[in-house]
Amino acid sequence: MTKKILCPTDGSDHATRGLHAATELAKLTGAHLTICVVNIAHGGVRGPTINHWTNDEAAKLMADAEAVARADGVTDVGTIEIVSREAGSAIVAFAEQNGCDHIVMGTGDKRGVKRLVLGSVAAEVAGQAHCSVTVAR
Repeated sequence: MTKKILCPTDGSDHATRGLHAATELAKLTGAHLTICVVNIAHGGVRGPTINHWTNDEAAKLMADAEAVARADGVTDVGTIEIVSREAGSAIVAFAEQNGCDHIVMGTGDKRGVKRLVLGSVAAEVAGQAHCSVTVAR
């Protein structure tokens, strides 16, 4: 039975589709929903580390996603910002360390050569996660 759902978001339309799928699953199962923003850290080798989003931008992404979840009828919801160099591995590690038993996330329309060149966080998470992963389109 699903008790803890993790839903990563970056505020994109694809991520919002994943968020709506996560809220539906949370309502059906009564599970706690954690929404995470992975703030990618750049640089740091010989200079300062610079995060992709400022603290205010990350906070707004989390607040907006939480508002969507609450509007969808989920009351047991929390948010967290994860700072990491790699989105996929950060999502998988957080889910495992925090006992999440389902990850729900959106994905773009990456097929063929685009998927090979650009990669896919959703594919990485699905391949590495210890738990069930739902990818919404």
